[in-house]
Amino acid sequence: MVQLHDQSFRDAHQSILATRMRTEDMLPIAEKMDQVGWFSMEVWGGATFDVPIRYLNEDPWDRLKALKKAMPNTPMQMLERAMNIVAYHNFPDDIVIKFIQLAKKNGCDNFRIFDAVNDLRNMEVPMKAAKDAGGHVQACLCYTISPVHTVEKFVNDFMKLEKMGADSVCIKDMAGMIFPEDAYNIIKGYKDAGGKLPFDLHTHMSSGMGMMAAMRACQAGVDIIDVGMSPVSGGTGQMPAESIVAALKGTQYDTGYDLKLLMHIRDYFREIWRKYRHLQRLEAIRTDPSVTVHQIPGGMLSNLVSQLEQQQAMDKYDAVLAEVPRVKEELGHPPLVTPTSQIVGVQAVFNVLFGRYKNIPKETVEYVKGMYGKPPAPIKKEVYEMVLGKDWKDKVIECRPADILKPEFEKYKSELKGMGLYKRDEDVLTYAIYPAVGLKFLKGEATAEFHSKDLPLPWNHPSTRAFVKSFFPEIKEPNKLWLELEPPEARKVGGPAPIPTEFDVEVDGEPFQVKVTPTGGFVTAGAGAVGAGPASGGKKTKENTPGAVCTGLQGTIIKVKVKEGDTVKVGDVVCVIEAMKMEQELKAPHAGTVKEIYVKAGVPVQVNDVIMKVE
Repeated sequence: MVQLHDQSFRDAHQSILATRMRTEDMLPIAEKMDQVGWFSMEVWGGATFDVPIRYLNEDPWDRLKALKKAMPNTPMQMLERAMNIVAYHNFPDDIVIKFIQLAKKNGCDNFRIFDAVNDLRNMEVPMKAAKDAGGHVQACLCYTISPVHTVEKFVNDFMKLEKMGADSVCIKDMAGMIFPEDAYNIIKGYKDAGGKLPFDLHTHMSSGMGMMAAMRACQAGVDIIDVGMSPVSGGTGQMPAESIVAALKGTQYDTGYDLKLLMHIRDYFREIWRKYRHLQRLEAIRTDPSVTVHQIPGGMLSNLVSQLEQQQAMDKYDAVLAEVPRVKEELGHPPLVTPTSQIVGVQAVFNVLFGRYKNIPKETVEYVKGMYGKPPAPIKKEVYEMVLGKDWKDKVIECRPADILKPEFEKYKSELKGMGLYKRDEDVLTYAIYPAVGLKFLKGEATAEFHSKDLPLPWNHPSTRAFVKSFFPEIKEPNKLWLELEPPEARKVGGPAPIPTEFDVEVDGEPFQVKVTPTGGFVTAGAGAVGAGPASGGKKTKENTPGAVCTGLQGTIIKVKVKEGDTVKVGDVVCVIEAMKMEQELKAPHAGTVKEIYVKAGVPVQVNDVIMKVE
């Protein structure tokens, strides 16, 4: 008998719907999901902590409690990124331990714990914390293809994790590229070596090999297989649960699950897929064997498409895919899983947009220093020098990264109390893990992109336009298409008005078709608004602003490092921008005196916005 682990409420929609499924769309089907008999359900962790506070105005702690209450008979699982928890850098031990304690208290039963570079040292503290809290520890290794990631290496590390106190083990193929024979050899190798723990196979359908890998895993003695309900599976998502149950029926691996019940649940998720149409992208739902080359995991691939759209650079998609394996090799072959997938992916984007290693996010610097752990293979010397400088050997650490981090929980708790925002320890962790975004959420300043009642979004909504452009790139006049797709009697009332981007202009009797691409500038924000140029007097541009310092990316200002009147040199950091979830330092392109600053912390900026004047 093989058991199934369902990921419909976490990794499934993270992989193909940009992690946007709202709790209010999970609860109506929760009772039926609780009747299936899953080994466990992954409902938390990964990006489902970040996205709710950033885009949905939902409290992730409340989601966990609500889902546990609605599904009391099924173990709830979270994906825990070792010392990164649910973010993109290592935290000190006290933050990690407190987070796991409160996750268990709020309803998390199982903890799938992995480290992005498979550095087992980073897994020790979270594994012990989960065990001490009474949780089930599923220790995980990330699968990738490289000269150093051999079957023997995986088997040896799984045996070490068993000795470290794991309750089950998992091979995490986040990119959906595991070769069927590798799945067989790793699982059978562990069993033959005397491994006694239940073994879980996690994969995606990205390459098209997932179902074959699952069958070979069954033949090797796998105990658990990860799935998602069929409407939110396939492509960069999981294998479909109903298909696995049907395929194994009547064999020695029969799950024993009720197909009739699963088909009833399927009907609900079909409606979810229709409602969330604006988040669908062709690149995320089709099979793409090239994943065995670029190795980008499902969740990262769908977010990468979204990020390139935001940076107005979708034409660079293929170039970025080609750059990713090159960066991966140069950084020592880290498995492409969060946060290393984000680090490698964003660095690849920056290399394509700005030149190789001309723009380096803070996270890339920290990775090269060793602050994420020991890379699987040596980083190339030239990369060390480009990222850290000629004296790079003095900056690289060899110890467990958290060993040099000071406790922070009480510091963040004190800060939150000082702002009058402390209500519970869970809020302290939200603030500690995502200081800027978390603080905005806790202040009640976050807004939701949409609610369930708004779905599906009307065809004239900007987010829906991105969906249509993904599937129909040949359409040159989208404004006319919206009228055809959404007849007047079917249009929603009260939604956002369409923003015209294409115009027919007549100059001296000669007609021209003009397409305008909005680039921000905050010119409609009203009097007193802070942005890249005041509302009155027109938009500030590089051309009409002498001494302009411009952004190169869309993102949010995290910190302004200078004030008016300061003198700066070429290369001085003038502000920090969060772009694509990475921190990017914006440096002065020329020397001079800061005359005017048009932004402040928390302000969103677009590509090429003028943020200050340095004369």
